[in-house]
Amino acid sequence: MESEVVFLKQNVLMEPLFNQWYAWPYLIPPATAAMYVAHQHVKLMQSFISAPQIHVAALENPAMIGGPFINYDAGKTGAIRELLDRTTAEQSDLLALADAIKMLDEILANEASGYSLEPLYPKVPDILKGYVELTYDLHNNASFRLIEGLLYKSRYYNEGSQSLMLSLAESDARPFVFSTPRLSKPGALTLKLPFSDVRLDELCKMKYVAQPFRQIKELLQVKDEDAELFSTFFTEKSPPPASSYEGDDIRIRYFGHACILIETREVSILFDPVISYGYENGTSCFLYPDLPKSIDYVVITHNHQDHCMFETLLQLRHTVKNVIVPKNSGGGLIDPSLKLTLQSVGFKNVREIDELDPLEIDGGAIIGLPFLGEHADLNIRTKMAYLINLKGRSILCAADSNNIEPKLYERVYESIGDVDVLFIGMECDGAPMSWLYGPLFTRPVTRKMDQSRRFDGSNYEKARDIVDRLNPSEVYVYAMGQEPWLTFLTSIKYTPESRPIVESDKLVEYCTGRGMSSERLFCQKEIFLEATALGRLYKCA
Repeated sequence: MESEVVFLKQNVLMEPLFNQWYAWPYLIPPATAAMYVAHQHVKLMQSFISAPQIHVAALENPAMIGGPFINYDAGKTGAIRELLDRTTAEQSDLLALADAIKMLDEILANEASGYSLEPLYPKVPDILKGYVELTYDLHNNASFRLIEGLLYKSRYYNEGSQSLMLSLAESDARPFVFSTPRLSKPGALTLKLPFSDVRLDELCKMKYVAQPFRQIKELLQVKDEDAELFSTFFTEKSPPPASSYEGDDIRIRYFGHACILIETREVSILFDPVISYGYENGTSCFLYPDLPKSIDYVVITHNHQDHCMFETLLQLRHTVKNVIVPKNSGGGLIDPSLKLTLQSVGFKNVREIDELDPLEIDGGAIIGLPFLGEHADLNIRTKMAYLINLKGRSILCAADSNNIEPKLYERVYESIGDVDVLFIGMECDGAPMSWLYGPLFTRPVTRKMDQSRRFDGSNYEKARDIVDRLNPSEVYVYAMGQEPWLTFLTSIKYTPESRPIVESDKLVEYCTGRGMSSERLFCQKEIFLEATALGRLYKCA
């Protein structure tokens, strides 16, 4: 095969790994990575080593999928112990950073009493000195701001911990990834590549542009003993041609979950890319070849793993001209800069936009709108709904917005007027706060408090209120995590009696009863909007 000209197979899984754990945005910023290594990865591995049978027994219950249990049998105890030993050695800087963050938090809790914080700077742990600013809020509650840009330039950001595991996907079924490290397995090859490495782009381009096998093998420095396995990821068969829209109107394609592609002849906008690989006899859905060769804007609504997914984003990076992310407050441990995160993994032209901040595009604008809820009442600014104005039509992608303050949508309506198409998430159960953010807390949270603060979207009554206020002509429920290729990220498996299904059914029935086009989207949908000469324009100053 050495001299053959080949394409990368469409079903090659490219799992991004950080220290052998599935990488998501909070494993990139040094401070949050430190907290997850220390308070999740290490603790999970220690628990498994001490009692692997507990993990095995727990995962025999489907309701426990997504819980803090490593998904291996007891025979992997030695391999997990080896990874733990390697982690404590190779990630010693991050473990020390996590200890320092906890220590600083305790110092502020015990000694900051509303008076000047300047005397406390000498007490900041040495490894944090120069990386933090001590602050009060208006009620004299002390905290600290991380100077993230400097941390990325420090020894605490180590690209050597990053790699990609290649394997072939044969079905949608994948085990939940966030509680289990990736160990070596038959049919999988690990490439020790930093995520920002441009050689990854050359590999991904081969989905559409053939190269000699020898050339890509040498470029990626694949060892001779791994060449045979590496060759299984390639084919001489030409892929389907990339999709491009040349119509006069607006085409909207739903790729699953919160992934929406909005296109005109002039511009393409892709929201929250999470894309299936596709398989023979698999679920019908849009795939990578259904994307344009060049994507003008990738837009991220918020910094959760099912909306900002590196596995898809890194494969698309070479096609992306611009990335739009929510404006960040800057320096909060719980809310790291998504702009810095994406820049650090190789994306160019990353722009933050704020609420009611219009970004002009060819034929219209992308406007940031407030996004309340779904973040457990934490002060997280990296979340945004977006209004797309194109060719006189308006499309609102509200993601997992929870209508906890109906007056907000009254105010929004005063600014934007009627909406043509509304996409809204209704995963209204949501996991408790600790499920995602637990490792970032330096002090215990009571179970009752934890359960009351959830990652939930709007229920029927809340979603109906948004519909009534924005007066759309089409309403689509999306971002439900119900596609079969999403389970490995969300652990969600609905039944017809599941509350999000019941609530969204009620909304669809309500909307269709009012003469609106409405459905709960699943896997694939194509929508066309006729362009208008005079449309609903955003009222900006």
